[in-house]
Amino acid sequence: MDETVVKWLYTPNCQQEPINLLSKLAVNLPGVIFQVLQRQDGSVFVPYVSSGCQDLYELEPEALQTDFQVLYKLIHPQDIKAFAESIAVCSTTFTAWHWEGRIITPSGIKWIQGTSQPELQAEGDFLWNGLVMDITERKQAEEKLQESEARYKAILDAIPDLMFRISRDGKYLDLKGEGANVTLSREELIGKHLQELLPSDVAAISQVAIAKTLDSGTLQTCEYQLPTPLGVRDYEARLVVSGQDEILAIVRDITERKQAEVKLQNLAKKFAKAFSCSPDSITISTLSEGRFIEVNDSFVKLSGYEPDQVIGKTSFELNLWVRDRDRLNLLEELQATGVVRNLEFEFRQKSGEIITTLVSAEVIDLDGNKSILAVHHDITERKQVEAQLRLCGERDRLLAKTLVRIRSSLNLEQILQTTVTEVRQFLQADRVFIGLNNANLGVRTLAESVDPKYPSILGWSTNDEAYLQELRNLLKDNLVRVVEDITKISVSPKVKAHYRKFQSKATLAVPIMLNNELFGALIANQCSGSRHWQPIEIDLLQQMSEQVAIAIQQSQIYQKLAELNTNLEHQVQERTAQLQQKMQEVEKLHRVKDVVLHTVAHDLRTSVMGNLMVLKNLLNQEVGQGDKGTRGQGGQGGQGGQGRIIEEVSPLSPPNAQSPIPHAQCPIPNAQSPIPVSPSIIERMIQGNDHQLTMINSLLEINSCEKQGIEIKPEPVQFSILLGGIFAQLEPMLTQNQATLKNLVPADLPLVMADGTRLQKVLAHLITHRLQNNPPGLNFILSATVEAGMIRTQIQDDGVVMSKLECDRLFDLHVRDPQDSCSTSIGLKMYLCRKVIKAHGGKIGVITNRKRGLTFWFTLPLITPSATSRP
Repeated sequence: MDETVVKWLYTPNCQQEPINLLSKLAVNLPGVIFQVLQRQDGSVFVPYVSSGCQDLYELEPEALQTDFQVLYKLIHPQDIKAFAESIAVCSTTFTAWHWEGRIITPSGIKWIQGTSQPELQAEGDFLWNGLVMDITERKQAEEKLQESEARYKAILDAIPDLMFRISRDGKYLDLKGEGANVTLSREELIGKHLQELLPSDVAAISQVAIAKTLDSGTLQTCEYQLPTPLGVRDYEARLVVSGQDEILAIVRDITERKQAEVKLQNLAKKFAKAFSCSPDSITISTLSEGRFIEVNDSFVKLSGYEPDQVIGKTSFELNLWVRDRDRLNLLEELQATGVVRNLEFEFRQKSGEIITTLVSAEVIDLDGNKSILAVHHDITERKQVEAQLRLCGERDRLLAKTLVRIRSSLNLEQILQTTVTEVRQFLQADRVFIGLNNANLGVRTLAESVDPKYPSILGWSTNDEAYLQELRNLLKDNLVRVVEDITKISVSPKVKAHYRKFQSKATLAVPIMLNNELFGALIANQCSGSRHWQPIEIDLLQQMSEQVAIAIQQSQIYQKLAELNTNLEHQVQERTAQLQQKMQEVEKLHRVKDVVLHTVAHDLRTSVMGNLMVLKNLLNQEVGQGDKGTRGQGGQGGQGGQGRIIEEVSPLSPPNAQSPIPHAQCPIPNAQSPIPVSPSIIERMIQGNDHQLTMINSLLEINSCEKQGIEIKPEPVQFSILLGGIFAQLEPMLTQNQATLKNLVPADLPLVMADGTRLQKVLAHLITHRLQNNPPGLNFILSATVEAGMIRTQIQDDGVVMSKLECDRLFDLHVRDPQDSCSTSIGLKMYLCRKVIKAHGGKIGVITNRKRGLTFWFTLPLITPSATSRP
């Protein structure tokens, strides 16, 4: 449009004709023509807007002239900032305004392009004359083009192949090599010819392929090898026409594919060898029908069919499946998982024999058809061995149960009946029974297990001696009789009649030998028909017959034992009565002993105590008068220093009691004068009575100990202090015997639970024993140590030694030899010593030293928390 016309619009005295002319021209323009006046005060006046705003902005021109700000509301929010910035730049720099952006109209989003040139007016206002065009279609085309370019670029970038543009004469025009293994740069390739860069043979092949592609206009391919830093590589080139006398070559590295093809070929050879040489049967058949496509040699051996008899036929046509349902089960498993492993199936060979195999199969694609690759592993022999082992296990179990039953039960009838029942169950025979061969009773059946469909033989017997002898002859010499078909053996009419009577068609008989004589037989019958008896079945009956023989022999032995037991019970009863009588006699003697011991001990003790009182009284009076005569009379009487007359004193009188007749001489029958007795004799008599009293007390204490045990009153004591106190009380006795004691007991010994009074007697008895059996001047050494929770005390001396026998018997209660160095009284005390130490929970003993002396030792347990808590 002419600028003059536009400027003329904004003229105060403009005529209507130019405006009409402008409007007619604007109708045919694809956009909006506008004129905007921006005053200095910031107000905006729109002198003119063409009718194109109805199509572009979908607004009436008058609406825009009335409120120009309505255009700002149509601008897309994301483009408002750019729009404002473009207006600001134009107003500041007075440069032309150019802007592209989006507006939002009722019909949708549109792209617009605005162009305007500001003009400064004389009054200082700005007049904007411009044109706004709808560029929505262009923008959409640009976006689609950008998307298409991006897509193709992504495709090209994703293709790892090399791409070359090559002219007819073999000149490289362009290349795309990103992501490909290119050894030369772009600059080194462009403009060069094939002959300059490729080996001559490869260049020749490529040149021929280029010419053929351009001449035929069709896709051409060629393969070649090139040496590279990574070694010789295989390439494939695909050539298509890309322009006048030029082609596009797409080159791909196919080294890995070639290697895979070689590996695949090798694998195919290996599979072919494995297929043909496998010891297992391998077949390939169709999935839908089971029609054989290929079989190996092992299948031929396993099935008995030749390849030409199998290939092209189905397994049903060959009647291979024992159960047709098995193939349906196999198909269901394959359809569910695509593979099966080690499923057990039975197949029928060409000969009709049934075999068992483990089938492993997979669904494979063979030339586009679903097929089954199946491997059959023959386990027929293994199943037979397993069945044999199972039978052996059942046989062993049956034998073990029978043996246990024989050992645990003495009921022969029950043992035999259970045996025939379990044997028939194991053999699955119609009848099993045990027959007895007895010289007195003849032949009869002891136990039987029979199928109810057939007659019972239980209780059958006969007295026909000729018939019995024939039956015995059949089992003579301990031989097993095996008959698989009764009709094929030669026997007497009586035996045949017997077989017919009981419907026996096959029989297996094993003799029962007892003491190398035929006692009976264990017999199995098959009544339903003939039967082949297996070796394991024969072996079972042989072993069972031995067990039955043991049971019968055991029953006989038991009967004999019962008779012997009855006799033995009578003897035991008689012997028991005798023992009871003897025990009553012994008990009576013990009562008599107790009475005698109590009576004698009481009387002796009383008598001895009385004698002691009298003797001590006499000794005291003698000593008193001797002192008085010496002081008053100067030895009057002549006999005062040698002795005195024994006066009559009551045994029960106290030691200081006065005689009824002072100084009266003792009237002795047939005696004319008193008997003089010296003090030393009286002292010896006192010692003798003391010895007797001590021995009587020891006897009474031992008797009480044997009946009731030693009573001790233990309490926690410091052992070293306890020993020190005990030996302080024994000091007078040691001094009297010129003996010494060296105490080496440590002061820090642990506490012990002990009865001090009892231990004092033990130590006194041990010291007395050594003092009485050694001359004066004996030396003792006392020591104590802690060993294994016990205190071990030792009393060592340098006196005479003892033999080992004497040491071993020192603390035993036994009758002493008259020549024994240890008197009976001391022996009783030694016995009591051991009783006391044992009551404390310890031990006591004596050791003979090598050179001289003995060592007494005893142990006492240390104090424990449980011991201190006892009342």
